[in-house]
Amino acid sequence: MKKTIAVLKGDGIGPEVVNEALKVLKTIEAVYNHEFSYKEALIGAAAIDATGNPFPEETLKICQASDAILFGAIGHPKYDNDPTAKVRPEQGLLAMRKKLNLFANIRPINTYKALSKSSPLKEELVQNVDFVVFRELTGGIYFGQPRGRTEDGNTAFDTCTYSKEEILRITKLAFEAAYRRGKKVTLVDKANVLSTSRLWREVVKEYAKEHPSIQLDFMFVDNAAMKIIQNPKYFDVVLTENMFGDIITDEASVITGSLGMLPSASVGDKVGLYEPIHGSYPEAAGQNKANPMAAILSAAMLLETAFGLTEESKLIRKAVEEALTIGFVTEDINKNNHYTTSEVGDKIAALLNEFKSEIA
Repeated sequence: MKKTIAVLKGDGIGPEVVNEALKVLKTIEAVYNHEFSYKEALIGAAAIDATGNPFPEETLKICQASDAILFGAIGHPKYDNDPTAKVRPEQGLLAMRKKLNLFANIRPINTYKALSKSSPLKEELVQNVDFVVFRELTGGIYFGQPRGRTEDGNTAFDTCTYSKEEILRITKLAFEAAYRRGKKVTLVDKANVLSTSRLWREVVKEYAKEHPSIQLDFMFVDNAAMKIIQNPKYFDVVLTENMFGDIITDEASVITGSLGMLPSASVGDKVGLYEPIHGSYPEAAGQNKANPMAAILSAAMLLETAFGLTEESKLIRKAVEEALTIGFVTEDINKNNHYTTSEVGDKIAALLNEFKSEIA
């Protein structure tokens, strides 16, 4: 198979973890006789420093011409700590989502037996947790107009807007995933207060009539936040709007035991973007200590979702789980006995070769 992957390493630890994901992808190329070409482009603070634009036109063109995007992270303290900055790295991410129409963020929440003691929740609560959140990504209060402040600066306002079309297109994806999983969808909203949430309920209920084999239930976002802590195994597929999804996916990520373990995908009309959820973590940048597993698992999602390479994706996940089991991990998982970012990447790549030879 021949495919082109746009590589947006970004800021902070982004370049380090993406390098390890690339190492794994190149190993997959060799093991399975695929051919991937990699096109690097700038985004975030690195792009602002080089061009003044957090999502340059050249980066957009490279993304549009690729079959998938592997993304690291954006964010830098010199912008984070300057409230007067008119151009910010995060604007690049929002622009990319809009221009590539990446309307659905897909975030799987899985726990690993080897990390059960690392979770802030009791072991019995986190064992075998396996659900996925479908978060609408290009609408809602983050993009609604009008927004701003009054002339005297004493009042600020934001607008939350959704259309039936926006809701329906991500609902379809969530239901498709439910068919492959446990056939259950939970819509998370605030329909007792918000008009937009009531529209979400109407659209999702109507769509569900065409899919009677899918169990649909509804949960207010505050109740869902509690349920994720009390009984995370309750969920299978969670469907929600932009801001609620932003909040509950970050909450859910903590129960796994390490932010460095969770991949995500953002998909839309054509090209999909695959990224770890942990952010740029500038305090660790350049120190070769960040956990690359989320970036590597994002590469696995890319292979399966964008290219249909299910076996290759499963092999990567198996290698990651084996590295966890034998304790070949970074310091976020084991402070007393740990390895560097690049050493963990090397080990996972070596395990891929080992597992494939066993299968052969």
